[in-house]
Amino acid sequence: MKHIYNIYLTMAFTSTLAGCQSVEPPMVNLGIDDTYSIYRMSPLILHPEYPGEGYVWTMKDCAGADSVISRERDLYFVRKDVGEYTIKLQIIDRDNPVEHQVNIKVWEEDVAYSAYISTVHEYRPAPGQFVNELPKYEDGDNAESMRRKAEESISGKNDVMISLGNYGGYVIFSFDHTVVNVPGKYDFKIHGNAFYASSNPNPSATDAGGSSEPGIVMVSQDINGNSIPDDPWYELAGSEYHSPATLHGYSVSYHRTPQGHIPTPGLTASITDTSYILYKGSDGVDGYVEKNTFHTQDYWPKWLNDDIMTFSGSRLAPNAVDESHQGSYYVLYAYPWGYVDNHPNEKGDLSSFNIEWAVDASGMRVHLEGIDFIKVYTGVNQQCGWLGETSTEICRAEDLHILEQ
Repeated sequence: MKHIYNIYLTMAFTSTLAGCQSVEPPMVNLGIDDTYSIYRMSPLILHPEYPGEGYVWTMKDCAGADSVISRERDLYFVRKDVGEYTIKLQIIDRDNPVEHQVNIKVWEEDVAYSAYISTVHEYRPAPGQFVNELPKYEDGDNAESMRRKAEESISGKNDVMISLGNYGGYVIFSFDHTVVNVPGKYDFKIHGNAFYASSNPNPSATDAGGSSEPGIVMVSQDINGNSIPDDPWYELAGSEYHSPATLHGYSVSYHRTPQGHIPTPGLTASITDTSYILYKGSDGVDGYVEKNTFHTQDYWPKWLNDDIMTFSGSRLAPNAVDESHQGSYYVLYAYPWGYVDNHPNEKGDLSSFNIEWAVDASGMRVHLEGIDFIKVYTGVNQQCGWLGETSTEICRAEDLHILEQ
């Protein structure tokens, strides 16, 4: 699916010593050819073999002026539209500076791309009341068979929910092409099962809410070209990213319920075990994933042998409010924007995402020409009485730059 080109261009530098004594010129492997042909929405990774003190990649802008497109050593190049593009590379070096021009022809793909998910690479939910049910676990299933079930549920135009469980549980997926970052536009959409409450015991509530179980989105580029999501990840910074209530660098460890565990029922009949699955948070706050009467199966992913599961990332503030003050009516209020399963799918832009929101681990904005992998994980850690834990669910994703066939 991805193509990394490593064709060596040999450049000779000559030097002359005093007395006109010549020496063998050093040979430099630049590692980049003069011309390339690629399909649109398919990345070309250019890697200069010649080391330098710095790298500057430029391309003509709309006014015809040279515009810097990257200062990284490796250039990740992808375009949505067919055409011919000229790129210049300047390798900064005090002794042997290098300049090189690359011409790239971008072609229409032979087979039309799909707007929908092609591959689920990993499905690893945290414990939760819908785990082992969405998708259904059967005796003999392992991580690979559950991955396939998740893929069958949410790929293409399929619209079957999968649950990510409590905080941190995740799924990683990709399309059959690179999702291109189109400036000023939403790039992709992810469907969940959020809905607004038809009524609210709190008449003064002004925020939209009901069942909002926000999931955080991460994106990655296939820089090494191996079609595996093992390159750096970047968070899409939603509305709560800079909130003081959001924890960054948070982690939580879940501990499998030991044999012989004696349940501790809740104050209401709907909670059958308030001490079901222990979790320990890096913020020093420990708690339990509670079990309820509506979901009696094992909440621990049965295909995993781990006795401890650890997840990490950003953690959003709890969004659930017991508006009844009696444990009977919880409202999970939606955050303004930037999260999965946060607003109803029909709300359009509120379920859509912009690659321009990407930030690195330090919270600094990064520019990504396109992305090859998407990761979604449950972003809150909260129990809501008879409603159980808050768990992000997804059922489909689509590239907003691909016309539906």
